[in-house]
Order: sequence, then structure tokens, then C-alpha cells
Amino acid sequence: MSSAHTWSIAKDQNLVSIPSEKDNHPSTEYPSLTNEFYMEHAQKLEEVRSVLKEVGEDTLEALLMIDAIQRLGIDYHFHGEIEVVLQRLHTKFNTLSDCHNNLYELALGFRLLRQEGYHVSADVFNNLKDTEGKLQEKLSEDIKGLMGLYEASQLCIKGEDILEEIGNFSSQLLNTWNTHNDHSQARIVRNTLGHPHHKSLARFMAKSFLSDFQGTDGWINVFRELAKMDFNIVKSIHQKEMLQVSKWWKDLGLAKELKFARNQPLKWYMWPLAVLPDPSLSEQRVELTKPISLVYIIDDIFDVHGTLDDLTLFTEAVNRWEYAAVEQLPDYMKICFNALNGITNEISSKVYNDHGWNPMESLRKAWACLCNAFLVEAKWFADGHVPKADEYLKNGVISSGVHVVLVHMFFLLGHGITKRNVDIVDDFPEIISSVAKILRLWDDLGSAKDENQDGHDGSYLECYMKEKPGTSIENARCHVMHTISETWKSLNNECLAPNPFSTSFTKACLNVARMVPLMYSYDDNRCLPSLEEHMKSLVYESVSS
Repeated sequence: MSSAHTWSIAKDQNLVSIPSEKDNHPSTEYPSLTNEFYMEHAQKLEEVRSVLKEVGEDTLEALLMIDAIQRLGIDYHFHGEIEVVLQRLHTKFNTLSDCHNNLYELALGFRLLRQEGYHVSADVFNNLKDTEGKLQEKLSEDIKGLMGLYEASQLCIKGEDILEEIGNFSSQLLNTWNTHNDHSQARIVRNTLGHPHHKSLARFMAKSFLSDFQGTDGWINVFRELAKMDFNIVKSIHQKEMLQVSKWWKDLGLAKELKFARNQPLKWYMWPLAVLPDPSLSEQRVELTKPISLVYIIDDIFDVHGTLDDLTLFTEAVNRWEYAAVEQLPDYMKICFNALNGITNEISSKVYNDHGWNPMESLRKAWACLCNAFLVEAKWFADGHVPKADEYLKNGVISSGVHVVLVHMFFLLGHGITKRNVDIVDDFPEIISSVAKILRLWDDLGSAKDENQDGHDGSYLECYMKEKPGTSIENARCHVMHTISETWKSLNNECLAPNPFSTSFTKACLNVARMVPLMYSYDDNRCLPSLEEHMKSLVYESVSS
């Protein structure tokens, strides 16, 4: 089976210089940045900080600066400064003063506040309607304003008809405008329609934004220079992390022992790279890659290799987590369980040492839930049973692996670990189940069969079409895309304050949902060209000054 696992990047880790066993320090594998470079970077940081503090009462310019900082992926440096500006803006929105002079300012302000969890009412957009309750015709002349409206509409929650309306209105007008124009502005419009900021990964889109980020304002050049330097610093961090992941995976030995399973550590590492973009979270990215790897490996055991009897024994062993239960397993399952046990113990110890809480019970429970869901699917396949679509999806959000990964991430981040929050995380809260549903549905859209695995995992589309005879594949796919869109509304709602989780956790959950389309957009060769391009851009290519 291993020859069919074709996501690419030169068969995953062949492109990476794997450190030899005697070489414990991988830092020599890539060129290091100089002390002078870091000093210049620190100077640029202070320049941008000064610009943000001096922006004063010019709301639009302040919003443009925040938007640029976020799109360039350098906002992690300026949380305090951004918060000051947004709090001031929030007061204006709540009093509805000075908000409607500029369409783009209104839309941008709304989006930036919603993104940070502020409760701002979508009713501010009702002022864009005429006396007949329709969106004003003159809005069609403001292309930048329409782009802002489309971006704002992506933060819609259920029941916000006006945001649905402006989303449809703006996308229709922008698509029409685009068919009659062919210049740089049209490319930016296409980019907005295809990759709205709220549903995209800022760091993945930063180079594209940088090439379009031009202007006469002095602060633009300062922001550009800082972003370029920052990009090269972050790239060097990711290179070192990739080497750590590659060495860990090689030392673990599962690829050698379980030849039927996927061997793609760098693809798996792309999840934490995307989900936790703050460079200071290097250790968390490397650690999170470990349970992600095990999700893929255990999925392959259930999907392409294990017999139903063996899978039942394996699931029982994970539920009991006892030596006696493991002894009954075939050798390849013992190897997998021992790796799972080792990683769980290692992460539990780390979380306890760093944050004073032992997550062992939560982690074991999450793995048991995952295996239980995998076993349900294996039994369906063995019995030739096609479940109802809702039944399949209820189980499928668990078998997606999202819950087990986000439970690990919650503890590795270490923010807000209380008995109450741990209970919430253990019980599959809406913020996690929404992300899991988005992943499961994207996965099942099956733009190409996942890596040509002749697996036993079924598909939501198959269940839906059997339940509704006569439904075309096109209509079924439209239904799935609509369901994904509705699920995004639930996720948006969960990210509004107050919620029990830290900002870092809620933003990481959003990033998982943003990463999903990249992970499941296979081409006809069963490769992931878009993911591959982003990986090359983020990890291998420098940005020149």
C-alpha cells in the first residue's frame, strides 16, 4: 500500500535533510540568521509600534494598519496596540456614531471587531438599504466597499439575514465586475472571492498580500520591511522544527514496522504549522505533530489493514489501557499501542510539569472515543450497512480525529486549565464539533479519493444519496457545501466572547477549519499541489529585502 500514498513534496521527507543519529543538533542543516539581522528586526518592531501608537483618531487609517498587520502575519507582535484601537472602535460601533460615512470603513471595522470576539450587531448594515428594503444600487459602484462587505459577511452567525444578503449581493456584483476587467485590481478581487481573510490562513496568504501591498503612505514601507524580515525568521524556526519532527518519526520506527500505513510526517507537521502560527509556540507544534501522526496511523489500521476481530481487541485495549488487554493483540497492534502509550505519557508529563495539571485521563478518554468511532465504521463496512446520513455524520465528527487533536492542543497551550474547562473539552463542545464537522464533510466530498487507499470508511455523500433516491451527485455536493457553510456560522458564534476558552485556543480551532480545504483538495494524481506550494513557500523560499 505504501507506494500509493502519493501526497508528494518529493515523497514527503526526502526533501528534508534528515540529521544522522550521531548528529543531535540539526541547526547546521540550514543557514543561520546573523545577530545584526535580529537587531535590525528589533528596530523595525519598534518603528511599527511607534506608528501604531501615533495613529490617533483617524479610524480608517488605524483599521487599515491592523488589517495589513494581520494579513502579513505579524500581528502576534502587537496584541496590546491592536486591542487599544479596537476598544476605541467598539465604543463607536455601540453608539452607532461616525460609522456610515465610508462603506469600506464600516465593513472593515465590523470584520476586525468580530474577528477578535466583540459582539457587534449586523444591524449596522441595514442602513445600506433603500426605502423598499433592498440594498442600494449605488453600492455597486464601490468595488473596494463591496470587497469589504464580502469579507465581513464571512463572519455571519445563524439568524443574521442581512449578512447573508450582503454576502450574496457583493459576491454577485464582484463576479460580474471581474468578467469585464483584466488588470491587477481584478486579480485582487478574485483573491478576495476565493480566499476571504476570515476563512484563510494569514501566513499562507502573506506573500500574495505583500506583492499587492503598495502605497504612498510611509507606514506601508515600514510594515513591508518588518514582514519580510519576520518571514525569514519564522522560516528558519519551521526548518528546525521539521528536522525535529523527522528525527522523532525516524526514531519512533513505526514507518519501518507498519509498512501498510502512511509515512508522511511533514504533511502531518503542516497541521500544527498552520494551526499555531505564533513562532513562540515551537515546542507545542512539534509535540502536537505526534498525536496527529498517531491519528493517521490508527486510521490506516482500521481502514486498510486490521480484521474486525483484531480491531475489536485493539479498541478494547485502548478503552481499558491495561497491559493484560494489550498482550492479546497481534504484534503490529502492540507496536502501535506502545507508541500511543509512550506519546500519551510523554505529553502528560510535559503538561503536568509546565502547567500543574495531569491530562492523562482526558487524553486516554479521547483516544478511546476515537477508536470506538473507528470501530463503528468498521462494523458498518463488515455488515454492508449504509447508515442514515445523520447517523454517519454524528459518528464521523468523532472519527475525524479533530477532538483528540484539539484536546491535546488545549493542554499543550496551557491556558485556562480548570476542572470546569477540562470537563467542557472532554465532552466535545460545539467549538470542537463544528471544526470536526467541517473536516469530515470536506474529506467526504472526495475531490479525489484520499491517497488511493482502498479503505473501508464510507462517505457522507454515499449515505445521503442512498437516503434520498434520485438525488444527483451535483445536488448532493451542493447540500454538503451548504452544510459546511451553516457549520461555519456555528463556529463563528462559538468564537464570540464570552466563551470559556483562551483566544489562542479559539483562534487555533478556527485555523484547523481554515486548513481543511488545503488538506483535502486532491488533484487527479492524488497529490495536494496547493498544500505543496504553501509548504515550499513557507519553509524553503526566502523573502528578499
